[in-house]
Amino acid sequence: MALHVIVGKGPVGLTTAELLADRGHRVRVLSRSGGTSTDRVEHRRVDAADAAGLTAAATGAAALYNAVNPAYDRWTTDWPPVAAALLAAAERTGAVLVTMSNLYVYGRPTGPMTPDGPLAATDTKGRVRIAMWREALAAHEAGRIRMTEARAGDFVGPQVPAGHSHLVRQLPALRRGRRAWVVGDPDAPRSWTYLPDVAATLAVLGTDERALGRAWHVPSNPPRSQRQALADLARAMGRRPVPVSGVPWPVLRAVGRFSPVVREVVDIRHQFDQEYVLDATATTQAFGLAATPWDQVLAATAGAAEPARVSG
Repeated sequence: MALHVIVGKGPVGLTTAELLADRGHRVRVLSRSGGTSTDRVEHRRVDAADAAGLTAAATGAAALYNAVNPAYDRWTTDWPPVAAALLAAAERTGAVLVTMSNLYVYGRPTGPMTPDGPLAATDTKGRVRIAMWREALAAHEAGRIRMTEARAGDFVGPQVPAGHSHLVRQLPALRRGRRAWVVGDPDAPRSWTYLPDVAATLAVLGTDERALGRAWHVPSNPPRSQRQALADLARAMGRRPVPVSGVPWPVLRAVGRFSPVVREVVDIRHQFDQEYVLDATATTQAFGLAATPWDQVLAATAGAAEPARVSG
């Protein structure tokens, strides 16, 4: 089978690596810290901003996946060199560049977001993502590379660390029956994307020529507000739903004066104070992909939240 090279060994990178290995592909994961190779997945130490290193590691690959995850407050400094290196490696090796992205490019939506919707972001992180997309698309249209991109909603699933998910970080509160404090309006409908569905979408985009030259949304379940989703998770954990409150924006702005990460959250307030929903109809129609049923998502996530029992 073909060689697939994944840059980044965070939740997206490792989940995608396992899925590709399950499907019989050779898989190589590149990261700054490296890792321990197995008979299923090879790990190499390569800096994502090192074009020469990426090129050497991706030579002969069918697809090169961008699963990099820079620190939330360092996108303006860390993304440009990484994006440039990935473009250079894709051009030099001929590997399809498959980028994992998000919904930031759309700015403040006026309805469900589709891949063909306007790229209207005015915040810093949205503009960074727009620039990356446009540079890659221009290179594709010029015949220098072949590329595609996946965009997803907020991650959920047992593979996702608490710091990467607005739902997963609340699991301790649900387990203890305590109030959950969330960002934004607790009742605004949102799309939640199960991480294995992200991996399934990336695997298809890296192996199907029909995916090239455009962006695709990862199939996600019908929207649930943070209050609804947390109540669903509590019930899946065998707990009663807890009270859910939004942290007041003045409080977050005050904290943001001392915390760069919180300051970045305030900058994208529009993602939390209104409906924020994706439409993945095009992905389902083209590739037959569908979201994992919500009950299964809840059961898997809730199961990971329970402390391990030690048998005696």
